[in-house]
Amino acid sequence: MNHKILAINPGSTSTKIAVYHNAKPVFLKSILHNPDELAKFNRISDQYEFRKDIVLKELKDSHIDVRTIEVIVGRGGLVHPIESGVYNVNERLRHDLLEGVMGEHASNLGGLIAQDIAKDLPNCHAYIADPVVIDELQDVARIAGHPNFQRYSIFHALNQKATARAYARLMNRKYEELNLVIAHMGGGISVGAHRRGKVIDVNQALDGEGPFSPERSGTLPSGALAKLCFEGSHTLEEIKRMITGEGGYVAYMGTNSAYEVELLAQDGDDKARLIQDGMSYQIGKEIASMCAVLHGDVDAIILTGGISHNPMVVEYIKKMVSFIAPVVIYPGEDEMHALAMNGLMVLKGEIKPKEYDESTMVNVHLPCWEARDSEKDEMMKDGN
Repeated sequence: MNHKILAINPGSTSTKIAVYHNAKPVFLKSILHNPDELAKFNRISDQYEFRKDIVLKELKDSHIDVRTIEVIVGRGGLVHPIESGVYNVNERLRHDLLEGVMGEHASNLGGLIAQDIAKDLPNCHAYIADPVVIDELQDVARIAGHPNFQRYSIFHALNQKATARAYARLMNRKYEELNLVIAHMGGGISVGAHRRGKVIDVNQALDGEGPFSPERSGTLPSGALAKLCFEGSHTLEEIKRMITGEGGYVAYMGTNSAYEVELLAQDGDDKARLIQDGMSYQIGKEIASMCAVLHGDVDAIILTGGISHNPMVVEYIKKMVSFIAPVVIYPGEDEMHALAMNGLMVLKGEIKPKEYDESTMVNVHLPCWEARDSEKDEMMKDGN
């Protein structure tokens, strides 16, 4: 049967759309949006009707009959932490995407556009798949080091999960049978420990935790960062931009292009080579730490994302971690394919879509323990 699927992936200044007939792409388009047009909207969620109309126009101009579409899969956004999977865009999900309950991000628009198109089509369903807030952390991984803080799971779940399943198929195994460490290396970098189908630990890539990347500073020295915050030389917004958006390559090299830095390093630029090696070194360290999370029982280490095209980065990381497990490369990222394949799995009955409600939301709040007053008194007496 020839299933037809529409995938929608909104970015900050673009909306990517793709139409698939089963696993075959028959239409791909990246629609660029004028920043001045987007600036008219007070909130990102206000853009969804504007972008929806442009998507429908592009499909019409390309002579694609949307009435034949069976499933629309939008890029998942910043909703409440949830289990991995494909989700119906129900009213609760739509509300949380509109409100930006976990933050404003262009990916919030994916489910909104999908639902708004699907509701006017016969026998068409709207879904999101593996949004960045997928949370499968084991409780011990949430402990940050102080009860005022807690570690959260925000990472490149869509690409990591899709890559894991692709590797499992290649090995004639099920994803749920494998232990994998996957490093997504792009504008942001996330490294996840996948144990039998669940990501039990991963760096919080949205805020730049973990290795530094082309745009993010990564985990910075906490004492120096705290001092900088209170010196009065930077505003909160400036500090946040320094960590995410203007860190990493941007801060060191004045560009967020990993390819530009790669070319400079190849041409003998010592600074470019050192900074590139520094990023590769930190990725290798993060991968090794995730291998420790899996107690060394690792079937494969997978490098994916745009930077995995860079042979110097790949070889550097291989030298650091190949003694642990085979290193496999899945260069680039194909989020459109990942979205479409999630929709196809639903149509073929291989997976069931989930409902976004309390039953699938993840309780990420750990209990807080405080020393009893008597214990505090004893500690004070002992001079501790």
